[in-house]
Amino acid sequence: MMPKKPVDQEEKRGTRTGFTTGACAAAAAKAATRCLARGTLLSQVETTLPNRQKVVFQLKRCERQGNEAIASIIKDAGDDPDCTHGAEIIVTVSLKREEGVELVNGQGVGVVTKPGLGLPVGGPSITPVPRKNITEMVLEELRFPGCEFRGAKVIISVPGGEEMAKKTTNARLGIIGGISILGTTGIVKPYSTAAYMASVVQAVDVAYEQGSRELVLTTGGKSEQYAMQLFPGLSEEAFIQVGDFIGAGLRSCGKKGVPIVRIVGMMGKLSKMANGKMQTHAAGSQVNTDLLAKLAQEAGASDALAEQIRAANTARHVLELAANENIHNLPTVICREVCKVAENHIQGKAKVFTHLVDFDGKLLGEFPTKS
Repeated sequence: MMPKKPVDQEEKRGTRTGFTTGACAAAAAKAATRCLARGTLLSQVETTLPNRQKVVFQLKRCERQGNEAIASIIKDAGDDPDCTHGAEIIVTVSLKREEGVELVNGQGVGVVTKPGLGLPVGGPSITPVPRKNITEMVLEELRFPGCEFRGAKVIISVPGGEEMAKKTTNARLGIIGGISILGTTGIVKPYSTAAYMASVVQAVDVAYEQGSRELVLTTGGKSEQYAMQLFPGLSEEAFIQVGDFIGAGLRSCGKKGVPIVRIVGMMGKLSKMANGKMQTHAAGSQVNTDLLAKLAQEAGASDALAEQIRAANTARHVLELAANENIHNLPTVICREVCKVAENHIQGKAKVFTHLVDFDGKLLGEFPTKS
C-alpha cells in the first residue's frame, strides 16, 4: 500500500478558502458577456478577482436565449460557515450599444430600502467592490475585436436567496427580498473576521442614519433578545450583534459619533472585556480568574473565596461561587470595569453603559447604576 500523502497545511479541515458572492457574480457575468460578444459557449471562465488574482471558475450553466446569455456558478465558500455556500449565482446579460453597465437584482438578491449602506436606496444590494469587479469583467469582454457593443444590462439572481437572507441581518439593515452580493478581495477566509467586522460597521452606519443615537451592542442572539426586553423603547436597528468583536463595534460607534453605547452580555464575555480583551473569541482570549478574584475581593469576598475563584473552571462558575457567598454585587463591579476599558478604547468618544444578564435574561448587574 502506498503511504498517504501528507495533508498540506493549507488544505487541513477548517482552513480551506472559498470565493465571495461578488467574485462568483463577476465571473458569471464575464462568461455570459463572452457568450454574446464572441458567440461561444463555455464550460469554465478565467476571471480577475478584486485582489487582482486570476482564478478559473467552472460554470454550471452557460447558454444563449435570443438576445440574452445566462451563466451560473455554484458558490464554494470553502470552510467558512456561510449561508450562501452551495448557492447558484445566476447572471443574465443582454448587450447594448450605449456605454455603461447596468446592474439589476433578480430573484433572491435584495433591494436596499434604507440609507446608510453607501448604496442607492431602491437599487440592488451589490456592494461597491463587487459592482466594480462585475463592471470591469463585462467591459473586458466587450473590448474583443469586432464587438460593436459598449454596454450591458446585468441581472443577478440567486434561487433561494430570500430564505438564505433570513439567516443574516439583511432585513434589519433594510435589505429586503434576498441576499447581498458581497466581497472585498473576492476570497472568503474561514470564519472571516473581516467580513463579520464589516457587517458590524454596516449595522452601526444604518442605525445612525435611521436616527438612533443610543446603540446596544450584544454578544449574540440570546443577549440581544434579553437586551430588547431591557430597552423596549429602542428601535430594532439600535441593537447590534457584535459577536466577539466588541472592539470593532465600539470603534464604529466612536467614529460615527454615537453618544450613548450600551453593552449587554453574559458573564463569560463581559469578564474578558473587563480584562481588556476587545476580541473575545475563545481561541484568542481566556478568562482571567486572578482579575475576577481581585474584583470579588473588592466586592467583599473573603480570601478563601478569592482562592476558590482563582481555581474556578469558567466565568459562570465564578458567578456561582460568589452568589453562594452572597457576594451579589460582583456583576456590577465587572460592569464598571467593562465601562472603563470600553471608554478608554474609544478615547471617551461615547458614554458607555454595561449590563450583565444571566442565561435566563435576568439583570444581575449594571454600571453606571440607576440612582
